[in-house]
Amino acid sequence: MNRIDASFVRLRRKNAKALIVYLTVGFPSVSLLPDLVKVLVDEGVDLIELGVPFSDPLADGPTIQAASSWALRKGVTPRLVLKLVSQLRRAGQDVPIALMTYYNPVFRYGLRNFCRDASAGGVDGLIVPDLPPEEAEDLLHASRPVELDTIFLAAPTSPPDRLKKIARISKGFIYYVNLTGVTGARDSFQYHLAPVKHLKRITNLPVCAGFGISTPHQVSTVLEASGVDGVIIGSALLDAIGRARGNPIKAAADFIRPMRRACHG
Repeated sequence: MNRIDASFVRLRRKNAKALIVYLTVGFPSVSLLPDLVKVLVDEGVDLIELGVPFSDPLADGPTIQAASSWALRKGVTPRLVLKLVSQLRRAGQDVPIALMTYYNPVFRYGLRNFCRDASAGGVDGLIVPDLPPEEAEDLLHASRPVELDTIFLAAPTSPPDRLKKIARISKGFIYYVNLTGVTGARDSFQYHLAPVKHLKRITNLPVCAGFGISTPHQVSTVLEASGVDGVIIGSALLDAIGRARGNPIKAAADFIRPMRRACHG
């Protein structure tokens, strides 16, 4: 059982939901990544997505686009991201880690080499939002031998046949996109329940909801309305870190604490 599976088993035993957060590697600086991860884990985060900066993040809104541009200017590369994950593991950090990237950096690195190096360095899962499940065979062949989970996205517009395909090839959990559009904090959004209910009927994999979640009230609403197994928070956390004046670590802790209460009770 890998770290992602073990985390969801532990949460189910406690009748709790997963709190997953996203960080762009290199924002606000590479040197702060270990402290940001530590404080988030100390505050109760169950899984961390580390974003590999990319110049054309088509699934991401203004916040993550800006964070990625910042990180790229600071010289963050896929190799550096893998090195940083390895350093986190050697320092004793055991939180489940999934990389969120785009297909181009993985392809340029080499699918088998990327999956091998990611797994060897302590990465547990891989999320590639611009890779459709119908074209994922090469990545699956590269990831399965090294036990790297492939986490695919399901959307409100996904028809039943595609949901079935997503459920069949996903490992770790299924990432349910709350809305049509890109990432980013929202004051409000309309939640679409039908795809989640369908996924729950056809798979035992956890389903976690992301895109647009930015307040404790939204966390509670999504969990109560949908029956998902966890929530994913990204842009709102990065906004809080970006607004911090002099202490982004404290800002991250202060932001995530009420989210954790809404998620874990």
